[in-house]
Amino acid sequence: MLNERRRRVLSALVEEYIASATPVGSKTLVDRYELGCSPATVRNELSILEETGFVLQPHISAGRMPTDTGYRSFVDALIESGAPSRAGESMAAVPSRAAEVDDLMRETSVALTQLTSCLAVVLAPSVSLSCVRRIDLLSLAPRRAVFVLITSSGQVVNRSIELAAESTPERLAEIERAMNAALDGKRASEIRPLRDAIETVHAADGHAPDGLVGSIIDVILDALEEADRDRLHHVGVPALLAQPEFHDAERARPLIEFLEDSISVLEALSDAMGTHEITVRIGHENRRTVLDNVSIVATNYGSANGEGVVGVIGPTRMDYPRAMAAVRIVADGLTDALS
Repeated sequence: MLNERRRRVLSALVEEYIASATPVGSKTLVDRYELGCSPATVRNELSILEETGFVLQPHISAGRMPTDTGYRSFVDALIESGAPSRAGESMAAVPSRAAEVDDLMRETSVALTQLTSCLAVVLAPSVSLSCVRRIDLLSLAPRRAVFVLITSSGQVVNRSIELAAESTPERLAEIERAMNAALDGKRASEIRPLRDAIETVHAADGHAPDGLVGSIIDVILDALEEADRDRLHHVGVPALLAQPEFHDAERARPLIEFLEDSISVLEALSDAMGTHEITVRIGHENRRTVLDNVSIVATNYGSANGEGVVGVIGPTRMDYPRAMAAVRIVADGLTDALS
């Protein structure tokens, strides 16, 4: 446990290192921060912080820089004081409306990377876990149609269908009514178990079994699975690579390869799933060694009918108050937009 003076010295060092990206000396801290103590005292406190693992000295003649432990202490103090929420009061609003959820995700990602100079990651709510609001079937030709599925979270999934048998607009309207009646208030993931029931309801209206209903449902299920695979949006790789920590291409390459693997990114964000509290993972706290030099700030958004994750990935030297405030503002804005 740090005493109050040591905590102030560590906080000043973290803030200065975030701003300068260079090791910080005791004279700089005394000149720029009101620490209420002499340079000799600050040097002594820095030595103790180094011995206890909160800071390190990269070279004997250099200043000091925070370790992951030092950043963790700094972030925990921020959360305890409520500083991130106050920092967000002066931030510009992020997009809250768009024609479709995918557009909202992209616009939000752009806004978040502009606010933080970090890579922004937005995971759209799972379509399969969202409730079905309605399904529309539109006839294009005797053996061709298009379906449009709208979820309770505002997501839209659509695709053209090659019908298993010739059909009329009236027949498709009857299938549409049977599907909406069976799926009212159900999650999209329940479409498959209800397939037989929907076919039975449709057959009860006097239609011979021709595989038409089943083929339509199969296409809808394929489209839902594809939508869930493509629900991760990230923007800001150039902003991330512009940070001094990633000027070395060899150091940046593993991180870029990691970002191209959606499953790995989802695993990295898993700590934020299911909680509306801000989650901060710093350097070695992340589960993958490729993330040892970055921090992830993320949180959940949405409601029980459709939840997603929003966050930023940046160097451990990121501006934590701003990043945490921006993620909170964006999460709240997405929750409002999707509700």
